[in-house]
Amino acid sequence: MAQAPGPKALWLVRHGESLGNLADAQAHEQGSGRLVLDVRDPDVPLSPNGESQADALGVWLAALPADEQPTTVLSSPFTRATSTAQRAVEQSGLELTIRYDERLRERDFGAFDGMTRDGIRAEFPDEARRRDLLGKFYYRPPGGESWADVALRVRSLLATEALRHDGERLMCVSHQAVIMVFRYVLEELSEQQLLEIDRGDQIANTSVTRYELSDDGHVQLVGFNGVDHLDQDAAAPVTEENDVPSPA
Repeated sequence: MAQAPGPKALWLVRHGESLGNLADAQAHEQGSGRLVLDVRDPDVPLSPNGESQADALGVWLAALPADEQPTTVLSSPFTRATSTAQRAVEQSGLELTIRYDERLRERDFGAFDGMTRDGIRAEFPDEARRRDLLGKFYYRPPGGESWADVALRVRSLLATEALRHDGERLMCVSHQAVIMVFRYVLEELSEQQLLEIDRGDQIANTSVTRYELSDDGHVQLVGFNGVDHLDQDAAAPVTEENDVPSPA
């Protein structure tokens, strides 16, 4: 039986720390219901730490053996992701094409955009109760997306990009929830298995999650949430600020 087309290696990279991550942490510390940001979510830039993290990722990529380095890059079009991809490629010195695909964008939080958990529970108590009933995976904020919705666009991306990048080593720069949903799709996890992973692991900024194609044609997870490039560079600390507001 012929092997289905697809990349021989798939890397999932979360964007570097953003000013939105910092605003979220500050809002929680102050007990505020909303983040203080003067730009829309797609335009939130990297923080200075995030820039250093992206640069450190690029230096690390350059040091890898040639047969392990990515051969092409696909990025979310959100500024924090595009900046991460661009800085990493520039620092690596590799001749990599970066393409942008909206299917890698952040989960849409709808009416909850820019809100904290406490703010959601205060302003949308009925929605908070509905989320408690449906659970994190299937709950869709008003005007936004559930994790199940994100899974549909991840499946679409994998189907089309498998043909475009057959045999390549593809690096995707995306967002926390999207990377978690990639695991759900690629490993054929159950809802419960995915949420158990999510409870135990916060995806670090510019962390690398790696899959490789085995000899029998199956995609295997070979590294999750790796931050070796940050451990080696004190100027680029490990940060894990959450991107996802939740009424729970």
